[in-house]
Amino acid sequence: MSDTEVLAAPAAAPAPARAPSATVLLVDDEPSILSALRRLFRPQGWRTLTAEGGEAGLELARQESVDLVISDMRMPGIDGAQFLQRMRELQPDAVRILLTGYADISSTIAAINGGQIHRYIAKPWDDNDIILVVREALARRGLELRNRELVELTARQNEELRDLNAKLEERVRQRTAEIAQINDMLELAYSELKSNFMLSMRIFAGLMDLRHPSLSGQSRRVSDWAQRVCEQLGLDERQRHDVYVAGLLHGIGKLGLPDGMLGKPISIMSSEESARYRKHTLNAEAALMPLAQLLPVAKLIRSQHERLDGNGFPDGLEGEEIPFGARVLAPIVDYDSLVAGFLAERRFSPEDAAASIRRGAGSRYDERVVAAFLEVLKTPLPDHAQDREIPALDLVPGMVLSRDLVSAQGTLLLAAGYAFDARVVRQVREYAQREGVKLSLYVKKDPQPAR
Repeated sequence: MSDTEVLAAPAAAPAPARAPSATVLLVDDEPSILSALRRLFRPQGWRTLTAEGGEAGLELARQESVDLVISDMRMPGIDGAQFLQRMRELQPDAVRILLTGYADISSTIAAINGGQIHRYIAKPWDDNDIILVVREALARRGLELRNRELVELTARQNEELRDLNAKLEERVRQRTAEIAQINDMLELAYSELKSNFMLSMRIFAGLMDLRHPSLSGQSRRVSDWAQRVCEQLGLDERQRHDVYVAGLLHGIGKLGLPDGMLGKPISIMSSEESARYRKHTLNAEAALMPLAQLLPVAKLIRSQHERLDGNGFPDGLEGEEIPFGARVLAPIVDYDSLVAGFLAERRFSPEDAAASIRRGAGSRYDERVVAAFLEVLKTPLPDHAQDREIPALDLVPGMVLSRDLVSAQGTLLLAAGYAFDARVVRQVREYAQREGVKLSLYVKKDPQPAR
């Protein structure tokens, strides 16, 4: 039987904080005891279930979920200790209280050990005491259940957090891989862009070779020497790059000079021609100024004819005022011009030109640069033992160019490292036939022909 009636609490047992919806199971073989407890608990708002004996209580527990059970100790059939032990198996979360009316300590201990009871109450009981015990037990049960829920919630949240972390780590790994792939692509694109830029500069420098036969190959010679001098001096990559490009383009301002002045030695130029020649570095700087990447290069080209003693042009700079890259170019440009016959009426031999550069160290040229340049001149060119020379007609797809391919006029046609495909092989052959020249190329040994 059950009773859910709620009445006002009597003065003897005030009901402050109630445990709403709590279900209490009362088990006793004496109906009067059950009736008394039910009347006592009714004002507390608890739902009470009663059973006359242990078997009836177990049957009721199989049908109803209870929060607390109070059982008498001495009952026919199964006693309170046995009942509470089996109750523990049926509903382990229910609070178990033993109601005993005799001083059988061994039975009470058995109930405590087997049923793991929360409290035992001796008959006759005090109404206020028993109500306080039940309230405290229900409150404790509520806290335990809430704690269990929080522990389970924490466990679920931790598991979800682990899943999220695992997913986040996977996303970070994937994103990192994507970024690495993008960086690789950017590095490749930058490398190709840089390579194409340098090729463009070399082709641009080749315009001078087409402008006048006497200038053939000068840009490549100056830039190659400048690069080796920079390495000898231990300059950083950025400085080496700027000096190399400045060497390629150092004569670009001469494109605006008349044909008659291009091959004319400076020593026999008229005053008007000399004045016009001295402006070629300014013209080069002006031509390169729109290209932001070439601004440092333009400054080096402008100052290539400055002298340490201040007697150079166009600005009369002296000493440390002259950009170091321009100080690198100065003896190299003059050396090549002496050998080519651009500075004096007679052509200097390489030995005489080197001696002239050596005499200008300290007054005209930077002493460190002169020392490095003279050392470079004594150093043989890179070993080309791994090259082989072939006629253009023997060129096949898959071969790799090991040296720059230049025209008879000194114009760069293809840069070293170029891998030939069928289209370019055909163009090279057509060029050789069209120009009527016997064109030879240097390619790397053991080529891998294209399939």
